[in-house]
Amino acid sequence: MGRVLAIDYGLKRTGIAVTDELQIIASGLTTVDTKELLPFLKDYVANENVELFLVGEPKQMDNTPSESEALILPFLEKLTQHFPKIPIKRVDERFTSKMAFQTMLDSGLKKKQRKNKALIDEISATLILQSYLYSK
Repeated sequence: MGRVLAIDYGLKRTGIAVTDELQIIASGLTTVDTKELLPFLKDYVANENVELFLVGEPKQMDNTPSESEALILPFLEKLTQHFPKIPIKRVDERFTSKMAFQTMLDSGLKKKQRKNKALIDEISATLILQSYLYSK
């Protein structure tokens, strides 16, 4: 069995989370500069068995795509070109940033640590991955 890798795609930064090889536990991996995302993924996939990419799907409250979806679609095309054998699934990512911030509050992080937007992106990717694992 391979890992599932979740991506919380952003204009500046992208949060990444992965499962263990048994696909039981979701863990935050890192946050990368979006410009460096494809090289990071190439390196990661070269060293780890990735079975599936999960990419967050931002939606409005009325279920229509949010404005950031227009940024994600070109990325999805590149992802498919670079990794044609790894399937891509989309996961609704509504509220993940708010849930990530609440997770930081609940875990007792100091105010300075909660301002770390990269950490919010990584936690958001983990939440996307957890929601997928729960739905399986």
